[in-house]
Amino acid sequence: MTAHLISRVTILGTGLIGGSFGLALRKYTTNIHVFGWDRPEVVREAQFRAAIDQSFSGDLAPALENSDLIYIALPIAATLDLLPEIARHAPAHALVTDACSTKVRITESAEEHFSNERGPLFLGGHPMAGRELSGVAHADADLFRGNTYALIGASAAQENPRVSAFAKILEKIGARPLWLGAPQHDYAVGLASHLPQLMAVALAGFLYDRLDENGLPITLAGPGLRDSLRLAGSSYGTWRDIVLTNQEVLSAALDLFARRLDDLREKLGSRELEGDFDAANELYKLLRGL
Repeated sequence: MTAHLISRVTILGTGLIGGSFGLALRKYTTNIHVFGWDRPEVVREAQFRAAIDQSFSGDLAPALENSDLIYIALPIAATLDLLPEIARHAPAHALVTDACSTKVRITESAEEHFSNERGPLFLGGHPMAGRELSGVAHADADLFRGNTYALIGASAAQENPRVSAFAKILEKIGARPLWLGAPQHDYAVGLASHLPQLMAVALAGFLYDRLDENGLPITLAGPGLRDSLRLAGSSYGTWRDIVLTNQEVLSAALDLFARRLDDLREKLGSRELEGDFDAANELYKLLRGL
């Protein structure tokens, strides 16, 4: 399969990520028909916003019929529940890929249900793009542009024509594919994405519990606090499955971070604190350069 042979894409879950993927396909590719499957009210909005050409709800089989690429943009638990049905109904020539934020549980389940070499092929994926606000109303054709897109699998998978076709589409919509293993992925995003989310929740909760009748200390907050707490606007519903499927990494990360806070407390009256600021400044420069 070459990239131009991916002519029908079905997106399962037309919220922020799925809707953005549909909008990106329509903006940056040609001759691809985009179909969406979700709850009736969600998929109608996706079609209204021109993220998809045609909508499906209810029975999954009709939505998957003749699809070359099946893009799963559902929560992790819903994805795990649907993988067996997707494997049964996906066309034999199709590539099935997901956009879930953790990969170990997903890839383990996929190995069980997509084991037929003559059937559809599964490829784990995770776009490192998102917003604190969910839903297709916040979808953006340029959401993936300039951002890493993790692809999960062995080097042999990269040579598969179906996978190569999908990787070319990712490049067309501006994403930067990066290959790595599922455990490596979950460890890395646990530190770089999931831990910052929990830190924002903890800091926001800490400050919220200390508001007085005049709104202090929030009334004295500047833009720095708003920038620091942007992630606090994310909903628990968005993060529940992520936390549940990456508990071991997150628990270890929180322990290590708590020790780092203890270390900072010990340095409050010492010039040694300058070293921590220097290291933080260097990381910030690295992030700015990405």
